[in-house]
Amino acid sequence: MSSQSSPWKGSVARGGVRPLVLAHRGASRLATENTLAAFRLAMSEGADGVELDVQCCASGEVVVFHDDDLARLAGRPQRIDELALGELREVRLTGGGEIPTLEEALQACGPSARVNVELKGARLRSAACRGLVAAVSAAVDRSGAADRVLVSSFRPAVLRLWARTRPDVPCGLLFERPRPLRLPWPLRADRFLPLLGCSAVHPEDGLCQPEAVAGWRRRGLAVNVWTVDEPGRIESLAAMGVSAIITNEPGRAVSVLAALTLTPRSDGG
Repeated sequence: MSSQSSPWKGSVARGGVRPLVLAHRGASRLATENTLAAFRLAMSEGADGVELDVQCCASGEVVVFHDDDLARLAGRPQRIDELALGELREVRLTGGGEIPTLEEALQACGPSARVNVELKGARLRSAACRGLVAAVSAAVDRSGAADRVLVSSFRPAVLRLWARTRPDVPCGLLFERPRPLRLPWPLRADRFLPLLGCSAVHPEDGLCQPEAVAGWRRRGLAVNVWTVDEPGRIESLAAMGVSAIITNEPGRAVSVLAALTLTPRSDGG
């Protein structure tokens, strides 16, 4: 399938069109993030899909996990890329649940769910980046999910590699506001999007002002904003015409949007 027919391609919200609701790491306010339970709960609450994080473990499989190591979510020091899948299967997360593979997550979300797959691994070198892209591509194909996946990353080089490898599966650039003690990275500016092959931008909420959203929309880009839980802000972003709202509380976002006078989206994005 070409990127032109993808439900994510050109999915720019028009005036009065309801944005998609994507559950951030699943329904992560109520269930342990990036677990099958969080994904199933999100879909049961009416989300259009989920956002999740992936990286390769030591044995090469693509697992769904945000952090580089297990310290925050399992109280253990090991890195994900140092453990084989069999070892990760034995890890029990402190909030409940286990670490799934990407294929398991895609199946848990159901056949119609949009899935925003964020490629993690800030320390990856070129060979490891190629390995992650190849492994995610293969997992998406085995799951028959190419027509409902969008890949995102903070790393422009990873997105360029993805776009060259899988032009049929769209991608989006993640970017955030400058943080103290962090130098700004010019390549995260949206003016480089044409060079990367992106069809979407994934800005942090604080970067979404009406002028910026309108500018992205004029360029034919989907605008998928993260991470938004406050009802008033959800309403404001819907009025701006964003394409998707990534939220920790999908049930609440669905309810807020349902109460607005908006037309349900029919273009898939």
